[in-house]
Amino acid sequence: MTIYVDVSAAVHGKAGLSRYAESLATALAPLLGEQLSLFQNSLGRLGPLPGWPATRVAGVPWGYKPWRGLVLARHLVRWPMRGLLPGARLFHATEHLLPPLGDLPTVLTVHDLIFERFPAYHKRSNYLYLRAAMPIFCRRASAVIAISESTRQDLIERYRLPPAKIAVIPEAAAPHFMPQPPEVIAEARARYGLPERYALAVGTLEPRKNLTRLVDACGPLFEHGLLDALVLVGARGWLYEGFFQHLEASPWRERIILPGFVRDQDLPAVYGGALVTAQPSLYEGFGLPVLEAMACGSPVCASASSSLPEVGGDAARYFDPQDTEAMTEALRAVAEDKERQRQMREAGLARARQFTWAETARQTMALYERLLG
Repeated sequence: MTIYVDVSAAVHGKAGLSRYAESLATALAPLLGEQLSLFQNSLGRLGPLPGWPATRVAGVPWGYKPWRGLVLARHLVRWPMRGLLPGARLFHATEHLLPPLGDLPTVLTVHDLIFERFPAYHKRSNYLYLRAAMPIFCRRASAVIAISESTRQDLIERYRLPPAKIAVIPEAAAPHFMPQPPEVIAEARARYGLPERYALAVGTLEPRKNLTRLVDACGPLFEHGLLDALVLVGARGWLYEGFFQHLEASPWRERIILPGFVRDQDLPAVYGGALVTAQPSLYEGFGLPVLEAMACGSPVCASASSSLPEVGGDAARYFDPQDTEAMTEALRAVAEDKERQRQMREAGLARARQFTWAETARQTMALYERLLG
């Protein structure tokens, strides 16, 4: 009998969801052994994940959009898809897509309800799908994992889910996020054209990341010689046109570096070379870049909203994400004080060590065992 974990997000490389799916599956492997198999859509065209034998991968050949359309349709007519999973004991949906599986125990990980809180920041088609589908997925899952207490509260308030149905199991930085030697940081600087003193933000370019305000907040720091540049690492997501219009009109345009694709193995050095890492988001379900930056020894300034304070704890400095001046002052306090930078690096390293994928897998395994009786 097999436990299936959906790794479609990892196969498709969908930003933070990709890290979650692949990291969780990798950490569960030593706990479950041959009981663990993977599930994915686009099977035969994409994947499987490197290192996984094809005999332990099940799935469907359809792409993401046709697959999620079929999943919702089958939920609406209550037509189970149990035949997809031979020998299954349990299915874990690691992104916001839970097939109807009859009486099979299921776990649904909910990363956030951003589309509920900020509908204008989503493509309309995606918003309409999630509004229709997510309440159904949450009700029909046997148990729900929220990756933060903030997301758990959203699920209770928005969908009236019973608190006992929701387990808060946080994410962690991947093991390769760690302090890098000076020569490795220097190589990354040279590879991506980064200056000596830069602020860094990592994440998909989309409205809720609040990057327009971050650009404005860094302006006074450029003026006073505290920063050489702001580096924005992340692919274009959606509704990013307004950000680029603002950027082209900004007097600081030449100080904003968009390196495009940064190899995952280079990210620790890019974090480690930053004078400060900023996470100015209006809302995050977790905010993994906060932990990644801390694990690499970068001081972190973050928004005081949603899940970010529970992730960064006392190791980060916080600001109101809608107050550009407050953002500037938080960044200035770090950029101009080397002793504060040292203290924040040490506190951040200690904070990041409190989150591990081994512990995330252990708690997830305990939830599986509870559902399986």
